[in-house]
Amino acid sequence: MGRVKIMLVDDHPLFREGLRMLLEAQGDFEVVGEASNGRDAVLEARKRRPDIIVMDITMEGNGLEATRQVLLALPETRVLILTMHASEEYFFKALEAGAAGYVVKGTTSAELVAALRAVAKGEVFLHPAVAGYLVTDYLGQVRKGEEQETYNRLSEREQQVLALIAQGYTNAEIAEHLHISVYTVQTHRTHIMEKLNLHNRGDLLKYAVRLGFLKPS
Repeated sequence: MGRVKIMLVDDHPLFREGLRMLLEAQGDFEVVGEASNGRDAVLEARKRRPDIIVMDITMEGNGLEATRQVLLALPETRVLILTMHASEEYFFKALEAGAAGYVVKGTTSAELVAALRAVAKGEVFLHPAVAGYLVTDYLGQVRKGEEQETYNRLSEREQQVLALIAQGYTNAEIAEHLHISVYTVQTHRTHIMEKLNLHNRGDLLKYAVRLGFLKPS
């Protein structure tokens, strides 16, 4: 497997320069593009087609909206949020936008590299400063008795598909793994979202972590 192609989106050129030097020194990363705002991030991503985008949130051309637009255009690309904000509000908005990871600036370089490698493998990486929000959310659902009740609405096949979606498998990979057609996978996916009352990838991600299909790093 070749080096992981990464794009950097942040409005501070010096920060991007330092990040580029850090990542390219690892040997398994290649920085293929940069952008200083959300609008240019979407345009550059379409040209460069990176494996991962390291995305800031608060800059011109909102990073959360840029994340949504990038993932609509490039569903195979994964977005790792790297931000100064450790608030619950920004964290859940990032998940709802479809981010595959959330890291708070001030983390160590080793933690950031670990986050990128986890995301590159299809895993989810949540910084300890924000991962606790999911625990609180989960406990609230448990207290209301909703979690297992909703999961039990799924058929056995739908539960299998949900677990594979949560682990980062594409529709084509799920179809091959379960020996069914891509169309059937898409149908199961639609039924899962409807039965669980999930509206986007962020909702699905939160649900998958709460059920234990994914474990925040």
